[in-house]
Amino acid sequence: MSGRQEIRVPDLGEPFSHYTDAVRAGELLFVSGCIAVDAGGNLVGGSDVVAQTRKVFENLGATLAAGGASFGDVVKVTVYLTDIDDRASINPVRQEFFGEARPASTLIEISKLVLPGAKVEIDAVAVVP
Repeated sequence: MSGRQEIRVPDLGEPFSHYTDAVRAGELLFVSGCIAVDAGGNLVGGSDVVAQTRKVFENLGATLAAGGASFGDVVKVTVYLTDIDDRASINPVRQEFFGEARPASTLIEISKLVLPGAKVEIDAVAVVP
């Protein structure tokens, strides 16, 4: 496949700004940052970073699937946390979704995310089989 294809996932709700859920360019799929929201844009998981992370990975998985990929196809993730000390708490959830696959990764602590109360955001790049 050549060219550029914008991908929207209806179950994720509307983006917060002028972007799409993912863009496929050739064999690469670039997934926008996912936060813990439902289809209505409501925060899921309350103040529980583990519950939020689970929802983030569910949203990420739905976006990967819409682009023809899976967690095993992810080559790079960036994780944004509002508290770097939450890393140890979210790692088991990450391992649950990625299984044996180990993508390249960057972890960044930031002061806040687009939705008040959101504690984690994750974006990804995948190679579409």
